This record gives sequence, C-alpha cells and structure tokens, in this order.
Amino acid sequence: MGIATYGTGSVDWEHRVDLPRLRDERLARLRAELGRSELGALLAFDFHNIRYMSSTHIGTWAMDKLIRFALLPRGGEPVVWDFGSAARHHQLYDPWLGGGRARAGISTLRGAIPPSADRAGDVARKVHEVLAEHGLEREPVGVDLAEMPVLAAFADLGIPVVDGQQVFLAARRIKTADEITLLATAAAMVDAAYDGLYEFLRPGVRENECVGLVSKILYDLGSEHVEGVNAISGERCSPHPHVYSDRILRPGDPAFFDILHSYNGYRTCYYRTFAVGSASVAQRDAYLRCREYMDQAIALVRPGATTADVCAVWPAAAEFGFPDEEAAFALQYGHGVGLSIWERPVFSRLVSFDHPEVLEEGMVFALETYWPAADGWSAARIEEELVVTADGCEVITKFPAEDLLVAGRRYHAAGGPLPALRDAQSHRNTSYGTA
Repeated sequence: MGIATYGTGSVDWEHRVDLPRLRDERLARLRAELGRSELGALLAFDFHNIRYMSSTHIGTWAMDKLIRFALLPRGGEPVVWDFGSAARHHQLYDPWLGGGRARAGISTLRGAIPPSADRAGDVARKVHEVLAEHGLEREPVGVDLAEMPVLAAFADLGIPVVDGQQVFLAARRIKTADEITLLATAAAMVDAAYDGLYEFLRPGVRENECVGLVSKILYDLGSEHVEGVNAISGERCSPHPHVYSDRILRPGDPAFFDILHSYNGYRTCYYRTFAVGSASVAQRDAYLRCREYMDQAIALVRPGATTADVCAVWPAAAEFGFPDEEAAFALQYGHGVGLSIWERPVFSRLVSFDHPEVLEEGMVFALETYWPAADGWSAARIEEELVVTADGCEVITKFPAEDLLVAGRRYHAAGGPLPALRDAQSHRNTSYGTA
C-alpha cells in the first residue's frame, strides 16, 4: 500500500492526520537538533520556522513582515510573541502554549515604525528576559532571519547571535508520517487543478486566466495559500522567465505550469507541460528528453544515494545553451518540500558535486527538469515530488506526465481529425498533388 491520501477534513471513523502528534514530533525534532548544537536557544522570525516550533499561524498576509517571533530555549518550552490580538487568540485556542507562553510582541514592521520607538530594543529585552530565566543569557542564540536594528539591539545587551537557520533546516529535512500525509494531500489538490487546466486550455485564454482557474480550484478544495502559479506559454517558454503574464495562448503553443500552494502549511512545487491543440515534433522531442532526465534521476533515489548521484545524470548547462551552472540554476534542479520551498536537500550541478547530501528515508523533495526545443522558442518542464522510502521512493505527484499531453479542442477536417502531432507553424497540405 502506498502513501495514504485522505479527505481534507477530520472524521471519527478513520485515523487520518494526527495533529497533536504532528505538533509533538516536530518540536521533538527541533529540540533534538538544538541539543546537538552549541546554541543556548533558537530564535525564529521566519513564519515557517515559527510554525514548526510552535504550531501557530496568523495568515499569509503577514509572511513577509518579520513582525512576530518565537524562542525555544535549551531545556525549555517555546515562547511566542505575536501580532496584537493574535496572542490573545493563542491563549484561548492553543493549549500547547499554556503557562503564559503566548505573548503580545511586535518588531519594527520592517522599519516602518520610527526607530526612535525602539521596537528593536523591546524585542531584544523580551528575548533576554526568557534567556535569563533559563540561565542562558550569555549563550549563543541561533537566529534564522532578523532585521539589522534587532541584531544591533541584541549586541547592545551582550547576547551572542549566530546563524540558527541550519538547525531549523536540519530538523525539517526528515518528515514525520503526518507531514508526509499532508504533503501528499496537497499534491492531490494540485492533481485536480491540472485536470481543470487540461479542460480549460484552448486558443484565446490568457496565462493570467489560468492562474485564476487554478487558484479557485485549490481554494475550493481547502488550500490555505496559493503561493504562486507559474504559467508560461509559447515563445515565453525559452528562456524560462519564472513569472506569468497576460499572454494569449495560440494553437500549437507549449504551456507549462508550476503550482505552489499550501495545505495545513505543507507546500507543493509541481510542474506540468501541455501542448495546446497540437504539438510540433520539436516540442514532443523536447518533452521526451525532459522526461528521460527525470526518469533517470528518479531511478537513483534511495537511502544512501547522494544529491551528486542524481545531478550526474542531468545535462551540464552548456548542453542546453547556458554559459555555466549559475546561469542555468534551477532548470535541472531538486529541493526539499515541507512547510516551505525550498528546503533540504538541494540538488544542483552548481553545488551538489562539491557538497553532496546523503538521501535518507522520510525525505520529501521535488525534482524538476527542463529542455528547450530545437525550434528555438518552445520548451518542456516537468516536476515530480518524491518520498524516500526504505528501499527506493514513491512519487506523490500523480497527474499524467509520461508523455506530452495535448489539451484543447480536437479539430476535425474533411479528411478526419487533425493529428495531435503536427507542424502548427506551417499549415501546408504536404500530401495533395504528390506522386
């Protein structure tokens, strides 16, 4: 039996995601990594790290503001300082933050609050108070992200601050059973979005309309946050611009999409490529090569393999028109998927050969491949999400991708249906009048 995917709700008659266990196991992993480090505490400003540590969330509108923060002292419990009334809400509804550990606190709003108000100093003093309660005020504090005034305020109080992001990433690299179920469920929701796209794609629709369609399907299914829909079509496919536009799709266009959303905090990164109405031979050839690189990579995924092993089967940048691996970064790529993208491990010819990471059971990551077509303007892009199992891996992105799908209306001519594989740039009747 493969990885289970349930509905998005909870029921009494079936054991699904165990949310108390999810909270406990995440915190236990973070405590274990903190214990292996030389840090006295971990301080998080990044929303994903705060959620991993404290199982709190106040909405995606606040994710880029660095306004809230949470501290895990060695040997202690998490303390969360939150935005206005959110702290009161946690006190009422988050019993795992009992004992006054859900508190009001606010940082600088990325500098919008006048520096003379000394919000940065207030952050440092709040953290220092908890550290002192645990006898840790002179121990190094690992911080993930912080504003410069906050770092300066820590220095003024004599609090040593070091990089803590590596501790968070180490804790998050192996997923628990509940995290894997949530990731698979998030991917199942994208399966549905791709089915909707397959029915919707046709000449005359625009890339931004595709983004709207996908967003509606995902939110209707219970998505917490549609982080992005990377909709790319036609001549915009090569080179890949990594952002959608209002371009109108035309017959014979390639169109690829990356759908990134969050279900209960757990993300997707999931590319698929279509041809609109028909595909050219160049598009089909590019897709087959893109798929070959993907299949070769998946075949290598198992515990004990490395990111370097996987990258070795992917083409070098020069093979598809780029001067070096930095210029081609993220076209042949892999990355961990969890509460955020990108997490560990990272697969890239830019870094993985010199800094390989060993694959372990319980890792969840996405592998993505790209290939430009010989026509000079179209391209193919495929991405699969995998869970590393005891003896290999399981793919949790299920929408068909073994061959290039042709979406849109099937046109019928006097001689019968037009073929799905045709040179849409020519329209020449090459058979009439031939000997």
